[in-house]
Amino acid sequence: MTEPFRNPDDDALRRLLQSVRRIAIVGLSPKPHRDSNRVARYLMERGYEVVPVYPLEERILGQTVYRSVPDIPRGVDLVDVFRRSETLPSVVDEVLAAGSPALWMQLDCIDEEGARRATKAGVTVVMDRCIMVDHARLLGRDWTHPGAEAVTGGDAGE
Repeated sequence: MTEPFRNPDDDALRRLLQSVRRIAIVGLSPKPHRDSNRVARYLMERGYEVVPVYPLEERILGQTVYRSVPDIPRGVDLVDVFRRSETLPSVVDEVLAAGSPALWMQLDCIDEEGARRATKAGVTVVMDRCIMVDHARLLGRDWTHPGAEAVTGGDAGE
């Protein structure tokens, strides 16, 4: 029997959140009331560079939007996913194709097989957790990424 997927412990999550700089958000909605948009704004306010991945827009939160993770120039440190669970296998494929070192699947985003597949490929995987909640819990709401003053409202893709 296959062992269930286990998320990294708090120390590993803290190190991950402190080390990543550029985060792709798959399913980042342009609508300000949606969780994905709220989380993206939270991360940007704390000095992370957010790269939207969404099929229908050209710009979200002032950033160039990409259609898939492999389309993002210069890659990303982490891919945060706001998609229905049935779409996650293709997102895992994109993460692996792009060589992204970390994958974070938001609350209710569950793909046990994909999580195991990505972990086996060397990707750090977090599943069914909110990055904003864990960031606030582990680092504090006032924590900003070192070097955050270099992040502006400018374009992440250019």
